[in-house]
Amino acid sequence: MQVHSQLITSGFHHDRMDKTGLMIWNMLLREYSQGGFTEDALQLYKQMQENRNTCVTGDSFTFSFLLKACANLLKPDKGIQIHGHIIKVGFEAHVYVQTALINMYCVCRLLSEAIRVFDNMPLRNSVTWNVMITGLTRWGEVDLAGPIFDEMPCQTVIAWTGMIDAYTRISRPREALFLFTQMMAGGIKPTEITILSILPAISNMGTLETGKSIHTHIEKNRFSTFDIRVGNALIDMYAKCGSIENALRVFEEMAVRRNLVSWTSMISALALHGMSREAVEQFKEMKKAGLKPNKVTFLSVLNACSHGGLVEEGLSFFSDMVNEFGMAPEIKHYGCIIDMLGRSGRLEEAEKMATEMPMEESVIVWRTLLGACSFHGNIEMGERVMAKILEMEKGYGGDYVLLSNILAGAGRFDDAERVRRSTCTKCLSYKFPNVTQWVALLVKTLVWLDDPWRPGKDFFSCPATK
Repeated sequence: MQVHSQLITSGFHHDRMDKTGLMIWNMLLREYSQGGFTEDALQLYKQMQENRNTCVTGDSFTFSFLLKACANLLKPDKGIQIHGHIIKVGFEAHVYVQTALINMYCVCRLLSEAIRVFDNMPLRNSVTWNVMITGLTRWGEVDLAGPIFDEMPCQTVIAWTGMIDAYTRISRPREALFLFTQMMAGGIKPTEITILSILPAISNMGTLETGKSIHTHIEKNRFSTFDIRVGNALIDMYAKCGSIENALRVFEEMAVRRNLVSWTSMISALALHGMSREAVEQFKEMKKAGLKPNKVTFLSVLNACSHGGLVEEGLSFFSDMVNEFGMAPEIKHYGCIIDMLGRSGRLEEAEKMATEMPMEESVIVWRTLLGACSFHGNIEMGERVMAKILEMEKGYGGDYVLLSNILAGAGRFDDAERVRRSTCTKCLSYKFPNVTQWVALLVKTLVWLDDPWRPGKDFFSCPATK
C-alpha cells in the first residue's frame, strides 16, 4: 500500500508503462491478489487500462494475478470479464494464463467452463492437469475427474492425492484405498497430505491391519515426526478401528509436540471406548499443560461424562465452558448434558434445560429425553415430551414405539395398544425391511465377505500391492 501511494504521489502511474513499469505493476497486483486487498487488485488493473500512456496491455503474470484475485473474491462475473480481455489481447493459448483461468472457474464452481477451457488448450503442463483434477475433486466430482485423471500423461502425487481425498470425503473409502494401493504399486511416494487423505478412509472401513501397514510406512518415512497432523490422524484412526492401545501409544510418542487437536482426539478416543474416567483425566492434564479447550474439546469430554454417568463432572465442565472460558454452548453440548441427566434419572433437570435452550429447538434433543423417559418409566413426562415432538415433526414411528413402551411398562396396555395401532394406520416410517431390502442386505454382505479390504484381510496381500 505504501509503495502504491508513493507511485501515485510521484506520478509514476502516468509516466511509466514500459517493461520496467509493468514489472512494478505486476508486483503490486501479486501482493493485492494474495493478500487481504483482492478487490484493490481489480481496481489497480482498471487504473492501468485508464493510463493515457499505456503501451503494454499486460503479460501472463498480470492476468494470472487478476484471475487469482477473482478466485479469492469468488466473483466469477469479474473472472468472465477478464477472460474476455485475455482473448482480446491474445493470451487464450498461454498455458499459465489458461491454467489460472481453469483454477478460477473451479474455485467459483463453474466446472463446465473450466472443462471447456481445459479441452481447448493446445498445450498443457503437469500443473494444468493437477489444477483441473483437484479443481473437480474439491467439489466431490469424481465422475468428472476420473476420466481426466486416467488420460493424464504422467500422474503426479498431487493428482493421486486429489482423487483419494475426494473418494474419502464422499464416503467411498474402498475406492480411495484401491487408488492408494495403485499409487504405491506404481512407485509414487505419498506425501503427508496423501496420508491425511487415506487415514479417514481406513477409519471409515475399520480395517485395523491396513491402518497398521500404513502406520509402518509413516514411521519409515518419518511423516509423523515432521507433521503433527499425521500423528493426530493416527490417533483418530486407531480409535475408530477399535485399538485404543495403539491410539494411546501414538499419543504418548508425540510427547511435547502435542497440540489441542492431539488432546481432543485422545479424549474423544477414550470416550468412544467407554473409558470416561480416563477421558476426564486427560482433559485435566491438558489444562495443566496450559492448553485452552475449544468447543470440540468440551463436546468430547461432555460426551465421555454422559456415557460414563459422571453427572457432576459433566455439569462442572459445562459451567466452566460458559463461565470460565466464555463460550456459548451449541445444540450438541446441550444434547450431551440432557442425555447425561436423562441417563441418571434427573429428568426434571433435563426437561428444564431442553425448554430453556437459547437456540431453536431440536427434535433430536427431545427424542433423547423421550428415550430417557422410556428407560425410567416416567409416563407423565413422556406424554408431554411426545406432544412437543409432534409439534416439530410427525411421521417417525420410533417416537410412537417409545411412548407405547412407556405406557406398557406402567401397565396401561390399552393405551399402549392404541399408540401402536396409530403407528400402523398412519403408515409411519417405522417398518420392517421387506423382502427386497433383505435380498439387498444379503448381496452387500456377500460382497463384503469377498472384499479384499475388509477387516482381517492383510493389506499387502491384496493383488494391487503385490
